This record gives sequence, structure tokens and C-alpha cells, in this order.
Amino acid sequence: MSFHLQRPLNPDAAPEWLSAVTRTLPADPNRVNPVLNRRSPTGAAVRPAAVLVLFGGSAESDPLAIGGLPADADVLLTQRASTMRQHSGQVAFPGGAADPDDDGPVDTALREAEEETSLVRAGVQPLAMLPEIFIPPSGFDVTPVLAYWRDPSPVGVVDAAEAERVARVPVRELIDPDNRFQVRHRAGYQGPAFEVDGMLVWGFTAGVLAGLLAVSGWELEWDHQDVRDLDVTLTRVATGVENDDITTESGHHRPLRGMGER
Repeated sequence: MSFHLQRPLNPDAAPEWLSAVTRTLPADPNRVNPVLNRRSPTGAAVRPAAVLVLFGGSAESDPLAIGGLPADADVLLTQRASTMRQHSGQVAFPGGAADPDDDGPVDTALREAEEETSLVRAGVQPLAMLPEIFIPPSGFDVTPVLAYWRDPSPVGVVDAAEAERVARVPVRELIDPDNRFQVRHRAGYQGPAFEVDGMLVWGFTAGVLAGLLAVSGWELEWDHQDVRDLDVTLTRVATGVENDDITTESGHHRPLRGMGER
């Protein structure tokens, strides 16, 4: 069992602007988010894991902003190293597999965040645990731990072999309709995505963020019918190429926008 001191879950400790996210389960009102409903098959062998969904920003709400969202509100994300064998280059919340010595999902999420980003866990107030989400390729049952960064500490890449970037992404960039769309993978996956700070956020991480934004009171209307090819968009974000057409890995030319409805 971990001997780290940590604050217990306390939804009442959330700033007012974060209270709706803390007390309301993530939602998918537009039916474009398959991530939220992923549950492990009955009898399946799963591995427990947890991620830290860490919001920072002023404790005071902005009375002039939608949902009271302060201008400095952000969320902590990492970008996996492009040399990793699994999920290379993907943007993720800090987190990972549970260790036998962890004292539950909160401890797992905080330990992993500390190891990955040098975050000082004493400055983090855990608020709530979201329902577990099953990740089919890896067999992980992941518990998102929602938290508020009451006393932010410096963060950065600890091991370049595992992560190439640690970023505090402004929430106002996430809710900007120009930065939101869906991506479609040739294997059949389709779901929400964000293009922020030179990164493409998709899959599990985008699904959790989209589900939280849907109940946050901050969300702005965005184009749910804007569906883009995942390979094309990843290439464009990585290279900065702005051509109308880019050749995908499969050799097909596909437009960056307007691929059609789900």
C-alpha cells in the first residue's frame, strides 16, 4: 500500500466553475462519442488502470464567461514518445496501470502523474472518480480521476523514452468550435477530436474530454458533422502540411474536411 499523503475525494472542494463537471456524469447528447459506453465484457480478464484528469485555473469564476470559466483554466495532457511500441505519439492524460502497492485508483493516477510529469501530488485535490472505461486493444479498465490543481507545481517531461511533451492545454482552446471535429479511422472507429496546441487529441482522451465538456456549462456549439480522416489529420498536424488532399498510409487521397455524416 502506498504511504503517500493525499487528500481524499471531496467534490465540495471544486471551484464553482468546475462543480458541474464534478457532480454530473459525462454525457454524449449528440451520440458521437463511443468511448463513454465502453465496458469490459463479462468474464473478461482486465487490468486496472487510472488516469488523472487534472484541471487547473483560478478558484474564482469569471462572471462574464460562459459557465464562469476563468481565462486561465487548463487541463494537463502528455504526448507519448513517437518511439513507443504502443500508442506512439498519442496525446493522453497522465496515468497508467495500477501497481499492487497502490491504494486504489486515486493513488494510481497521482503516482503515475508524479512519475510522468514531476507533478507534486500534495497540490492536487481529488474530486471524483468517473466510471471505468474499457480499452479493448490493451485490456485495461481505466478509471478517470477528476481533480483540481489547487497548488500547481512545475511539470515537464521526465523520461523522453516515454513522453515527448507535457502540456497545460487551455480549456478555452478545447471549447473553441474551430478546434473540434470528429475523426474516422479506416478500421471503423469514429469519435470526437480536438486540435490544440499543435496536437491532435482523439480516442479515449478526447472521448473523456468531450463527455465532460458536454455537462460543464462551458461548451460552445460545434460542427458534429465535420468528420475527418484520422490518418490524414495526424499527418497534417505532425507535418504542418495544409494541402487540400494528403495521401494516407493506405495510398488513398482523402479530403481534410467534409467526409460525410456518421
